[in-house]
Amino acid sequence: MGVGPLFVEVLLTFVVAAVVLSQYGNWYRHHLVVTVAVLVAWYFSMLIVFILPLDVSNTIYENCLQDHAEQALAKHLRAVASSVVPESNISDATLNNVSLDESNETILTTTAPPPLECHKPWSLVPAGVFPVFWRIVYWTSQFLTWLILPLMQSYTKAGDFTIGTKLRSAVIDNAIYYGSYLLIVGILLLYIALTDLGLDGAKLRAIAASASNTWGLFWLVLLLGYGLVEVPRSIWHSASIAHTLHHSYFRAAKLSQERAESSERVNDLLQSMRALGGSIGPGHPLRSHMDVIENKIPTELLDRICRQAPLDSPHADVPSEKALVRLHKQLIKALQNQRRVETQWGLLVEKIVTLEDTHRNAISHDTSFKHSTPPRRHYIITYIYTPTIEWLWRCRVRGYLLRALAVCFALVSVVVVWSELTFFSTNPTISLFAVFVNLAKTNYDYFTIEIMGHMDVIKIISDGFNIYFPMMIVALCLATYYSLGSRLLSALGFQQFMCDDDLTTDLIEEGKTLISRESRRRQRMEDNAARRKNFTERFGGGESSASMYRSARQRAEELVQPLKREDSSESAQLELLGGSDSVADYSSRTTTSSLTMEDDLEAGHGGGRMSAVSGLTQYSRVRTHKPDKGLFDDV
Repeated sequence: MGVGPLFVEVLLTFVVAAVVLSQYGNWYRHHLVVTVAVLVAWYFSMLIVFILPLDVSNTIYENCLQDHAEQALAKHLRAVASSVVPESNISDATLNNVSLDESNETILTTTAPPPLECHKPWSLVPAGVFPVFWRIVYWTSQFLTWLILPLMQSYTKAGDFTIGTKLRSAVIDNAIYYGSYLLIVGILLLYIALTDLGLDGAKLRAIAASASNTWGLFWLVLLLGYGLVEVPRSIWHSASIAHTLHHSYFRAAKLSQERAESSERVNDLLQSMRALGGSIGPGHPLRSHMDVIENKIPTELLDRICRQAPLDSPHADVPSEKALVRLHKQLIKALQNQRRVETQWGLLVEKIVTLEDTHRNAISHDTSFKHSTPPRRHYIITYIYTPTIEWLWRCRVRGYLLRALAVCFALVSVVVVWSELTFFSTNPTISLFAVFVNLAKTNYDYFTIEIMGHMDVIKIISDGFNIYFPMMIVALCLATYYSLGSRLLSALGFQQFMCDDDLTTDLIEEGKTLISRESRRRQRMEDNAARRKNFTERFGGGESSASMYRSARQRAEELVQPLKREDSSESAQLELLGGSDSVADYSSRTTTSSLTMEDDLEAGHGGGRMSAVSGLTQYSRVRTHKPDKGLFDDV
């Protein structure tokens, strides 16, 4: 016996969780408490998947030992009974009436060693290790799931300015989440009170575990009902380049609208902040709160406020702290949504460009893959992954492989649905997963063993909800197969991708136009960057590329609308911060923030915004000090 396999899997799982977190998170920016909490939550979730087979194999081995021990005990009792009663008169009832005293236990433990028929698994762990291990994993996961992570998530979205008020807002925000859990606990407590079972520490722990597992099973069935159908179907459709391209165009049209709405929402909130900020000058009691709000806004957005025209009716009323809290919360949510949409847009554009290249090469007679934009790859990858191999993979092999994978996933989905419907039947065993487990158990094939059975807790859960609620998965799978949810949302006005719908066709054409425009814009930017790089290589040494970029931008601004020196953006910003101690800090960032003007010029907004420089003094952006960094403010 040893803990070697267990230790190796625990260590490897930790490495996997850490790598995944480093891929999707920022170790250097996030607070240590945030990083540790998320790492532990992901690590324990993955650990259950990898350690559970080891526990099952140990359990089967221990059950085998117990079965043989019971058989040895029965033989011993039969031998003892035969010395008193003739062997022909010994029956099972006689053996059942013979009690096991201390001498029999001694004989069993000393004279009946473990039989040779039970094969020891390669991953056998000493007895008592897994119970302690699962207690730590389970209750730590419960604590993180129901308390720490929800509060942290709501804490980051709270608009308050102190730790205590943020925690209070986080608790209120999770009231519905906690209420659903308490509702299940209340039902179980009422059931125990009516059945007169009594309450103790073990019962309370069972109630807490049952309520959590019931909540998890509810969402598991809902998600399985969707995923068991949609995953194989989406993989099958991914094999068709034309279908995937049309669906991506449809997403681009919808995402473009969402992108415009998110940008408009942010602009409205910035205008509200500008109106409130006009009444909060240096030395105002709420000035520190306004500084906190401003520090959440990217520099280019703050500069955009300064370039806008003055308000027709400046905000005259003195804002309250509640107004700033509400503005802060709305601004945090709007900025997060805008960053999310912009990231999705960039990834979707790259995906569509790749799909367009694949579609164009698939209908071409040339067997060499040609990109619209040369990809940036390592020279070793370029040497191995030649254009011919890339054409074979993208245009020929990939489609057949995806269809075969979709068929395999569909078969697994059928097996899962059938097992969910029949796993309560133990005699006869008709669940396929249970049949596989029994075969592996008979052959002591510990590598192919998987857990499946009942969790005997409170009767209303173990004999009721856990058995019959998973049967709803059939109805959910049928609803997903016939796209009832998508059709209902489409009828309510939330357009979904429907192949036989005219509005879907219109959105596909709109998305195609938007992607073409975005591709041309990116191509112009790449051409401009190439020309600047060529110019620097030929006439380098005079000025940096950033200086040339600013000079070209300034000439473009002068062509749009000539400006005097005193009306330039930098002078107006310094005038806005006149008399402030933070002028030097702000002016040091004007070089970086001014580089964002090219997008405004390409969108046709440069002239209008530069003409509004005279109204900069309406908004006070004086920063008295940089507020202290909060626990989750940088999440």
